[in-house]
Amino acid sequence: MKIGTMEFDRPVMLAPMAGVTDLPYRLICKEMGCDYMVTEMVSAKAVLYNNKNTDILLQTLPEEAPSALQLFGSDPEIMADIALRLEPLGFAAFDINMGCPVPKIVNNGEGSSLMKNPSLAGKIVDTMVKKITKPVTVKFRKGFDEEHVNAVEFAHIMEESGAAAVTVHGRTREQFYSGKADWDIIAAVKDKVKIPVFGNGDIFSSEDALKMFHYTGCDGIAVGRGAKGNPWLFREIKAAIHGDVIPARPSLTEIKDMIKKHATLMTEYKPEYMVVREMRKHVSWYTTGLHNCAALRDEVNHTETLQELFSLLDKRMIDK
Repeated sequence: MKIGTMEFDRPVMLAPMAGVTDLPYRLICKEMGCDYMVTEMVSAKAVLYNNKNTDILLQTLPEEAPSALQLFGSDPEIMADIALRLEPLGFAAFDINMGCPVPKIVNNGEGSSLMKNPSLAGKIVDTMVKKITKPVTVKFRKGFDEEHVNAVEFAHIMEESGAAAVTVHGRTREQFYSGKADWDIIAAVKDKVKIPVFGNGDIFSSEDALKMFHYTGCDGIAVGRGAKGNPWLFREIKAAIHGDVIPARPSLTEIKDMIKKHATLMTEYKPEYMVVREMRKHVSWYTTGLHNCAALRDEVNHTETLQELFSLLDKRMIDK
């Protein structure tokens, strides 16, 4: 499959997740075998008005390539102008968020709200495609709610408007992340369009990934929540795709070392006090299912420095 000049063979993508897929974590997932990254979503209007909070979201390094910058907004001209302004950055593509279910985004006519206005969504894609040279892709959902399931028609409009690929999350906006993802809708989209289709939803293991490929016929998969605190999932999925032996799950020491590596990488881009606070949620994800994980998380939430955090991990996370 091709997206612009990029060529892939059954690629595994790190799906965009606010507060998760920042540059440090993308670098970690790349090391673990992820083929393609997408940034946290960036507001086109925030860039337009020079909001300094977006600067950190726009950081990229050659080591993570290829990656896409995800923009969200509802004004076609602003979206296109901002894409043109940001095109010199090192991202290989622009992804448009048309799937975010968060109320403040939806109530502003952005994110998954655009699924209720396919003509506007198509105009956004068309305007961006005509203004920039890098490929434009779109991430959206099954539909806004069960009474308005329109992913197939929506995907066709995206293709006709010039999108180079689409990612389909098999849940409606109304579901948020509850219930089970509908893989049938992903298969239906794949059957309808000729551009590459990434399947997204309920991929938590290498077995899930293979099932997604086989069931939907999708060209690639996008791993979202399954990657939280679990970058090893990418090496497991790649091994499964290639028919290799699936690597063993990480030991306590490996998990601890990865947490430390993650935190250390973050200090290159954020002040220590911010890193310590952000790592609290990451440690919670990294340690899910471990013995006494609740007690460990409680202690982690009381650390104030990286030295305190690392000392606590050394004390609590010991292989037996």
